[in-house]
Parts: sequence; structure tokens; C-alpha cells
Amino acid sequence: MSLRATLRVVLHQVQSPDNVGSVARAMANFGATGLWLAEPETTELADARRLAVHAEHVLDTMKIAGSLGEALAPCVYVLGTSSRRELARRPSLDAEEGVRRLRAAAARGPVALLLGGERRGLSDAELALCHDVAVIPTGARQPSMNLGAAAAVLLYLVARADGAEQVEPAQSPGAPRELVDLLRERMRRALLAADALNAQNPEPVLDEMLRALERGGLARREAELWAAAFKQLARAVTGERPR
Repeated sequence: MSLRATLRVVLHQVQSPDNVGSVARAMANFGATGLWLAEPETTELADARRLAVHAEHVLDTMKIAGSLGEALAPCVYVLGTSSRRELARRPSLDAEEGVRRLRAAAARGPVALLLGGERRGLSDAELALCHDVAVIPTGARQPSMNLGAAAAVLLYLVARADGAEQVEPAQSPGAPRELVDLLRERMRRALLAADALNAQNPEPVLDEMLRALERGGLARREAELWAAAFKQLARAVTGERPR
């Protein structure tokens, strides 16, 4: 399966129409078309066409999501991006390795490349929705990149990875983000009821447990089994009767 055929480029809380146009142009440069805006902080997008030279088809098919979760819901793999080299509770990847993993995951279903808004990038909570986080190495004098420039670098790597000869073994469909979110909530409920999580701060342990499952390429069927198991565990611990 072609990476670019399954890829959605998600811009979260973007503020500038010019940056939307720049990203659309970079997508056209490298043959990607699935542009999503999650919780955009501007609705005046007419000016985006000024910079989206020969990329009108990208803007014409662009989707707007009311939340980041909505934009990522069907994706089996999400590669986040950050200018921060030190991330809370997780290592970062270089851009080449991140795109290699993105390419491998595309055989299992839709994938997403997630870029944060201009003001602050992606928060730790937003990066927690990502399977991996890629960092483009930059100089200390100016460590952060313009949104359009960062997208162009990553989309070049996407196009290069897509053009490489690859023999892909048949793989089971991956677990979409919305199913992983359901699994997370059922894990939280069951483990809190069993007193197996710190009720004041359960997120770090939940993050680690889910990353361990996802590291091996969590399939849809596997996620469904885990979700069903944790649902039954919660019932057993709380004494709730099946409905």
C-alpha cells in the first residue's frame, strides 16, 4: 500500500492561513493530498490559496475536525513532531526513522503525520496520542522551524520512502486510534478499581502500558480482545452485573 495514499497530514490549532497554504504546496510538491486541520484557530482560509501555488486540489479536499481525536480516530499509527529534543517519559526519533515507521505502518491502515500550531507546537498530552515523535535536528541559534518548512522536510522523506522498493508481508489491519482510546478507558477503569494505578496520576503508567502493546504493531483484533478483557475485569472487580 502506498504511504501517500493512506497518509493524512494533520495540522493542530494552526493560526496562519499562510502556513496552511505553505503546507498544501509542500504536499503537492511531494504527491500527498490528505490535509486535515484539527481545531484550527482561524477560519479565514481564503488567503491560504495565495501560497498554495498549484496545490488548489489539496485545499479543495481539505477536511476540518473539531478535535484532535476526531482527526486521528481511524489512524493505526500517528507520527507526531516536535522541536523539543527532551520529551516527557519517552525518547524521540530522528525524522528518517520516524518516516520509516510511518511507511511500515501504512500496510496496516491509515496513518497520520501530526504537526502542532505555530504558538507552542504539540503539548505532552497531545504527543501522548502519538505512537512516536520525530525531531528534525536544527541549530541551537534557531531550534524551531517554520511549520511549512518542517512539513516540506518530512514530506520529502515520505516521498522518498514511498518510492523505495519494499516487499511487504501481509499484515492484519491495525488498531485505529479510536479503538486504542476505548481500550485505554477500559484499562483505566479496571486498573483503578483494582487499585493497580495511582488514582491521582494514572496517565504515565497507562501511557507506558499502551506503548508496550503498540510497539509490536497492535492489530485491530488484538485491541478488541484486550478491550473486551478489561471490560470483563472491571465488572469482576466492581461487582457490576453484565447488561
